[in-house]
Amino acid sequence: MSVRVGDYIASLAQSDLAPYTNAAPWQLTADAERIVRERIATCGDDFTVAGNVAVHRSAQIEPGAAIKGPALIGPNCFIASTALIRGGCWLERDVIIGPSAELKTSFIFAGSKLAHLNFVGDSVLGAGVNIEAGAMIANYRNERADKRIRIKLDGALIDTGVEKFGALVGDGARIGANAVVAPGAILAKGAIVPRLSLIDQG
Repeated sequence: MSVRVGDYIASLAQSDLAPYTNAAPWQLTADAERIVRERIATCGDDFTVAGNVAVHRSAQIEPGAAIKGPALIGPNCFIASTALIRGGCWLERDVIIGPSAELKTSFIFAGSKLAHLNFVGDSVLGAGVNIEAGAMIANYRNERADKRIRIKLDGALIDTGVEKFGALVGDGARIGANAVVAPGAILAKGAIVPRLSLIDQG
């Protein structure tokens, strides 16, 4: 069984990441730093590039936010004070990363929001995804001797071949406050994760 990013994110084929429409999400995150660097190299005059960080001129980054490249921050994105972005991140447009939220090695499509006090690691989030305060998308099976991420989906067991992968979150999904999404999750378009819940598909 294959998992294609393009089946969960409608706008992918028209985005800068169109070449990865048929890729598995863990392939994107495993190669995130290279992919983001390549996208930075093609940025136009609307971006300010400093080292390996590109920020669109319409984006707002508050004092106290930390961005460790490679990172590409798209049009009208907002990065709040005390937010941390690291490890190869791509934010399409109109993305909000709230106070004390940490984003690592992830791709986020238009209009998605991390409220505050979140961690999202090694993940791909579709458009219009909303993650409420305190919710986490974990990326590493700390509790297991075998760290490789395996996913149970529609009765099949998928071996990703990687030790770090968080989630593929489809367009319009909602993750409630203080919910935990365990490593290796695939959330359908419009999925709703209730507050204080655990999603574990591995």
